[in-house]
Amino acid sequence: MKAWVLHNIGDIRFDGVEEPTLREQEVLVKVKAAGICGSDIPRIYQTGAYSHPLIPGHEFSGEVVKVGALADTALQGQRVGIFPLIPCRTCPPCRKMQYEMCRSYSYLGSRQDGGFAEYTAVPQENLIPIPDSVTFEDAAMLEPMAVAVHAMRRIGVSADDHIAICGVGTIGLLLYMFLREAGVQNIYVFGNKDFQKQTLQKLGLPKECYCDIRKNSTQQWIQERTDGIGADVFFECVGKNETLKQAVNQTAFAGKIMLVGNPSGDMGLEKSVYWKILRNQLTVKGTWNSSFTGEESDDWHYVLKRLREKRIAPSELITHRFPLEELERGFHIMRDKTEDYVKIIGR
Repeated sequence: MKAWVLHNIGDIRFDGVEEPTLREQEVLVKVKAAGICGSDIPRIYQTGAYSHPLIPGHEFSGEVVKVGALADTALQGQRVGIFPLIPCRTCPPCRKMQYEMCRSYSYLGSRQDGGFAEYTAVPQENLIPIPDSVTFEDAAMLEPMAVAVHAMRRIGVSADDHIAICGVGTIGLLLYMFLREAGVQNIYVFGNKDFQKQTLQKLGLPKECYCDIRKNSTQQWIQERTDGIGADVFFECVGKNETLKQAVNQTAFAGKIMLVGNPSGDMGLEKSVYWKILRNQLTVKGTWNSSFTGEESDDWHYVLKRLREKRIAPSELITHRFPLEELERGFHIMRDKTEDYVKIIGR
C-alpha cells in the first residue's frame, strides 16, 4: 500500500509499505478521509515522533475491510470514525473509563502508525460506526469536534453566559459552532487575521462580536460588551503566557476559564495575575482530548448525534482537499502559511 512515512524530522515520503498485519482485536480500515491537525506539522518538521519510521495522521475515517481473528465479524464493511487514543485500560483513570487521561496510552499517528495511508490497523474498541448520512469528511473531523465539545462540557456553559473565545484555529471555530448549537447567544471572539473574521461571519458571528487584537485593546473591548463585568466563561485556545494573562484579566468575578490551547513554551503567571485568580475566585480548568467510552453520553456520541441530525456542519471549515498522494501540499501550506486555511483534508 502507499502511505506518508515520517523517516526522521523533516523527512516525510510517500512510500510503498506493507499492509498492516492485524492483531486479534484489530480491524483493517480503508482510509476514506484524513485531516491534517495543527499538531502534525511540528511532529513532521520540528520534533519528530516517538519512533521512526511512523505514518502520521490521527483525524481520519474509513471503511472496515478486514477483521482480526477475535474481532467482531459484523464490523466487516462498516463505515467508521476512529478515536485515535489507545488506552491501557488498567490504570486508575482507565478503571473509571476516563480514557483520555490514561497514564500509559498509545496513539494512532504519533506513537503508532496512523491515517495518512491507504489502510490503517485500528483496535475495534476505538471505532464508532457512522451512518450513511454522515460523510467520511465529516467523520474525519469527529476528533477535533469532540475535543471542542469536551472543553465546552467540562467547563459548563449556560445560554445566557457571556463567553469569550481567544484563538481561532480549528478548535476555536468548532467551539463557536457548538456553543451556537447549544443555544448560547453572547459569544465574543478574539483573533488576529482577516480570514478568521470572514470565516466566523460566514458561520453567523455578528461583526461587532469579533475583536481584532491587532487594532483593539482587548480588555476595553470585552468590558464594553459585558457592562464592565467581563466574560462569564473564557476559552483560552492559544497556549501562550499573554493569552493566559488575558483570560484572567478579562474573566468576570466568580467566572470560569477553560485552558484548551497546547502550550507553545513554558507557562508562568505574574504575581498580580495570580492574585486576580484568588481575589476574583476564578475557576480554572484544563482539558486535553475527549471522552470516548462507547456510551451515548460520551463526547463522540454527542457530536455524532448532531451530525446525524444535521445540526452541525463541519465541512464548512474545509478549505483544501487533496488526493492522498498530494497531501504534502497541505503540510507545506500549514508549515509555511502560504495560504489561508482552516481544515485540510486528504482523500
